[in-house]
Amino acid sequence: MLKRWIPSTALSLALFVVWILLNQSVHPATLLLAALLAVAVPLLTRSLRPKHATVRRPLVMLKLAGHVLQDLLQSAWDVARLLLTHRTRDIASHFVQIPMDMRDPNGLAVLAMIFCLTPGTAWAELSFDRSTLIIHVFDLRDDEAFIALVKSRYERPLMEIFES
Repeated sequence: MLKRWIPSTALSLALFVVWILLNQSVHPATLLLAALLAVAVPLLTRSLRPKHATVRRPLVMLKLAGHVLQDLLQSAWDVARLLLTHRTRDIASHFVQIPMDMRDPNGLAVLAMIFCLTPGTAWAELSFDRSTLIIHVFDLRDDEAFIALVKSRYERPLMEIFES
């Protein structure tokens, strides 16, 4: 019964506390409005939250984390080097369309975080049917090699973690 009215206890509690802190008051009206928000917002946003994720291959997850850390450091170095040693017109910046096999929303969310955190890349768009991902790459000479790297280094492990 409680889960029906409060689908996310942590979110409800956080909303309640934040509302009180923002108002800097424990007046009964403030507490009532905080309680109403703590119940209403999670109910209204329930459909926006992805389904519960189950990690099926923790060792693959650790290996992926290592690859991501390595790629973040290498990309930061490469972007800094390019910015300091090349002219803007010599940098091959463009968008790449990557055909996607992964459909799991949690895996796609992790992939989005990877691209948003990696210097020199930015998640631009995912098609409605989740079949094509568009990534902006700061400097890229070989689209096919980049697509193969994304599919083998990120998409395949994420599919093992979330979809297997």
